[in-house]
Amino acid sequence: MALRLARLGASPGWHALRSDYGQLRAWSPRGTSVRVSQLPGTAGTQSRRGLGHSPSAGGGSWLGTGLAAALAGLAGLAAAAFGHVQRAEMVPKSSGARSPSPGRREEEGDELARRCNAFMSSPVTDLRELRKRPEDMKTKMELMIMDIQAQVCRALAQVDGVADFSVDRWERKEGGGGITCVLQDGRVFEKAGVNISVVHGNLSEEAANQMRGRGMSLKRKDGKLPFTAMGVSSVIHPKNPYAPTMHFNYRYFEVEEADGGTHWWFGGGCDLTPTYLNQEDAVHFHRTLKEACDKHGPDIYPKFKKWCDDYFYIVHRGERRGIGGIFFDDLNVPSKEEAFRLVKTCAEAVVPSYVPIVKKHCDDSFTPQDKLWQQLRRGRYVEFNLVYDRGTKFGLFTPGSRIESILMSLPLTARWEYMHSPPENSKEAEILEVLRHPKDWVH
Repeated sequence: MALRLARLGASPGWHALRSDYGQLRAWSPRGTSVRVSQLPGTAGTQSRRGLGHSPSAGGGSWLGTGLAAALAGLAGLAAAAFGHVQRAEMVPKSSGARSPSPGRREEEGDELARRCNAFMSSPVTDLRELRKRPEDMKTKMELMIMDIQAQVCRALAQVDGVADFSVDRWERKEGGGGITCVLQDGRVFEKAGVNISVVHGNLSEEAANQMRGRGMSLKRKDGKLPFTAMGVSSVIHPKNPYAPTMHFNYRYFEVEEADGGTHWWFGGGCDLTPTYLNQEDAVHFHRTLKEACDKHGPDIYPKFKKWCDDYFYIVHRGERRGIGGIFFDDLNVPSKEEAFRLVKTCAEAVVPSYVPIVKKHCDDSFTPQDKLWQQLRRGRYVEFNLVYDRGTKFGLFTPGSRIESILMSLPLTARWEYMHSPPENSKEAEILEVLRHPKDWVH
């Protein structure tokens, strides 16, 4: 049975990559231009207080999985999208120009405005508000995820060479909004989405109850729990069965209590889902992520790698969604600044970990049987996202959520066959063995 699912919706590029994976060329920050509308600012300054932590399955002082995921419908790809959408139309590639947003002309000499000029769209928060709090973590995180969105979109558009990203801005009536960038039906990519969300308001009773279930006793202020959540999230589905699917998500969350103190944490990760196993690709992907984690401590990658293998597990199939990567939640140690630097380093590893693999395989020859197996593996991807992914489930059950963004992670096409089983010793059976028994790819 074939299923066609509904349509969804810079910082400098990496240069020196390993010679066996080729050279990722630098791209112009205006390589994919968009016309956007400036939206009013939203978030304000909050005081901050560290959140206590306890040992997780990963060991040490990293918090266990689950808290931010229960709220991921507000902070990442899986949800983070409410209200109406503004379409930001693409400027033709040949123009090499971008129409400024209202208020941008008088800010041309401003360093922040120049930085924002390289983004796919204006930030969700008004520039005037961002200028008021340059050292606030909300400002730093929003600008970082805007950088990553632009970096990934331009790298993917360069690889595809044909299709452009459409850019949609949406607003959430309760506060904040987001930017959804989608490339669809390209030469290389069947569907690639890179989403930004920056939302704020009052935490719902359902979300607060889930947090209490994790042992957090939050003090309401006049019956309310103000929160801010933001993140960048992406899922990329290439057309060629030998070019793997990739997902990443990095997010930040704050909750303000009645006494003015603020609980804060980061979450995220990056994982690879190949149709067929390629040992060199797996090693390159994991080694690149490990090198990013190692800059902040030698024990981080092993913990995050195991966390990823445990999270992306399809229980009813007895197999992982892919060959893993890194994953973490509720990160609030050793300090806010150090946690942010770790998240930023991991996010900046997305392009060099993945794009060389796609470039290597996007023109590989394949058979109808190869394409069939890709469709079946995509079916597993859909099963995980709809049955187990906490962010997707939370978003689907949140009133007023924007379904197009919640389901952006799903492929355009997938397939399910009754009692399908690949032949023994086949390349299809080879990938299943790894999905059932995760490997250490870097030692």
